[in-house]
Amino acid sequence: MAAKIPVTVITGFLGSGKTTLIRHLLQNNQGRRIAVLVNEFGELGIDGELLKSCQVCPEDEGSTENENNENNIYELTNGCLCCTVQEEFLPTMQQLLKRRDKIDYILIETSGLALPKPLIKAFRWQEIRNAATVDAVITVVDCAAVAAGTFASNPEAVEVQRQADDSLEHETPLQELFEDQLACADLVVLNKTDLVNNFSKVKVEELVKQELPRIVKIVESNQGKLDPSILLGFEAAVEDNLDSRPSHHDSEEEHEHDEEITSTHLIFDRSFDPERLQNQLQELVQQQDIYRIKGFVSVPNKAMRLVMQGVGNRFEKFYDRPWNTQEERQTKLVFIGRDLDASKIELALSR
Repeated sequence: MAAKIPVTVITGFLGSGKTTLIRHLLQNNQGRRIAVLVNEFGELGIDGELLKSCQVCPEDEGSTENENNENNIYELTNGCLCCTVQEEFLPTMQQLLKRRDKIDYILIETSGLALPKPLIKAFRWQEIRNAATVDAVITVVDCAAVAAGTFASNPEAVEVQRQADDSLEHETPLQELFEDQLACADLVVLNKTDLVNNFSKVKVEELVKQELPRIVKIVESNQGKLDPSILLGFEAAVEDNLDSRPSHHDSEEEHEHDEEITSTHLIFDRSFDPERLQNQLQELVQQQDIYRIKGFVSVPNKAMRLVMQGVGNRFEKFYDRPWNTQEERQTKLVFIGRDLDASKIELALSR
């Protein structure tokens, strides 16, 4: 029997840098044939499109099919993976496993709202367990966000969040989700360390270690730039040792961690000035309970597509590729948050 395909689950909260980490891994795959399964939250596949634009997956020699990065990216957009494992994940994995002779690794990027444990339990199913194994769970942590107290459990950090956000009714479930993602990790990637000073970074490391139920390596990263040898090849067979990875939801048959968190998207057939658009989005974050903004922007007199991503008031943007000659130059934005008013968002951006 052929060896099982190793699967790396990459989890982490909204905007922690999971997609950036995977992009860097694909661009430095060192000849590995890697398939990626992306679990989006919302109808527009922004993260999947970002990964497709890498254009780095190797073609299979001698194949009559044009095996490239485009068809090695699989998108699930109908809900959080941990809630829809059987309906969406199983058929997609079965489709991937039919191509197992053309795949060396599978990466699964969960949505920022996903619990990793229900997904990993699926690898115990007979339809999957004979052909694939979870090599490791990698949890990406936004160091700057945690340093600001966004998901901290200590009183001082909570007070920082209280001063920054008057709407705290969602703090407990998000905190539990953050803890569950850490408790399941085989490796923690402390990302965006360049945005904090050394004192804050040490404090974040201490907080993360408090949430780890066993000894787990923590590595620092800026923009997800880590060698593939650090991320792949753990051989942890995670599905066989879930007892050492406690969860707040172990005793629950169902969970409702994201029932009130929704997404909405807007598509504009026009271009935007990037700085003005960023200012408008930052104002919207103050007006509505928006956790995450991501999308593509058409910029006047620019042949390149602009990627814009925001977590709270912190935004980053970069040009990822030229616009294709046959695609419409549209601005597409996805908003993830609570009780979002799409009409107010559209009105604010149309001014």
